[in-house]
Amino acid sequence: MSKTIVITGANRGLGLEFCKQYLADGHKVYACCRSPESAGELLKLKQEAEDRLETVPLDVINTAQLTNLKYTLQGQRIDLLINNAGMYGERLSFGEVTEQEWMKVLRVNTVAPLLVVQELVDLMADDGKVLLMTSKMGSIEDNTSGGSYIYRSSKAALNAVGKSLAHDLSGRGISVAICHPGWVQTDMGGPNALITTETSIHGLREVMEQLTVDTSGQFFSYDGSTISW
Repeated sequence: MSKTIVITGANRGLGLEFCKQYLADGHKVYACCRSPESAGELLKLKQEAEDRLETVPLDVINTAQLTNLKYTLQGQRIDLLINNAGMYGERLSFGEVTEQEWMKVLRVNTVAPLLVVQELVDLMADDGKVLLMTSKMGSIEDNTSGGSYIYRSSKAALNAVGKSLAHDLSGRGISVAICHPGWVQTDMGGPNALITTETSIHGLREVMEQLTVDTSGQFFSYDGSTISW
């Protein structure tokens, strides 16, 4: 059965691969990114998929565009909402961290995913699912090297958001997965990363397929294993 899927940060990397794989399986995809008109690969996908791929301009920290997204999706029932948009920010070491850079990353990585869910939750299917793209770097237990204050804290905070969402949305039948995609060969992960986008997204899709309200709110790796907070 065809599903309706909304993906943020869909113009490249993991977001683009989500689009490719879900379209290949015949689903309807709303691909959201800041500048769809200049996203060459996404536009090519749109031509190939015809009416099964819609591109939507969305900067996740732009309130007006969030409202427009909800308006665009009116009449749809969202089966899967993938909050993939995110940023690493400047790579600042201890002694270099600035409030301005920290707040910028927190807005995108932590605040925006919750605002997206709040905006779209009334359009979610009764058994809808939400994916929050986090990172193992948000695991406090896994932090054995220090540093990366801004990125680590933004993802640790996102994990807390996801856990609360899982509780708050359970009564609606909506389940939430907090997902680490692995070390992936993307612009952020770099060419020396261990896995391809295809491998990561195939695994994450399986995680979402298996997700239920009973397993909602867990911190999953792309291979289905759970990660310590």
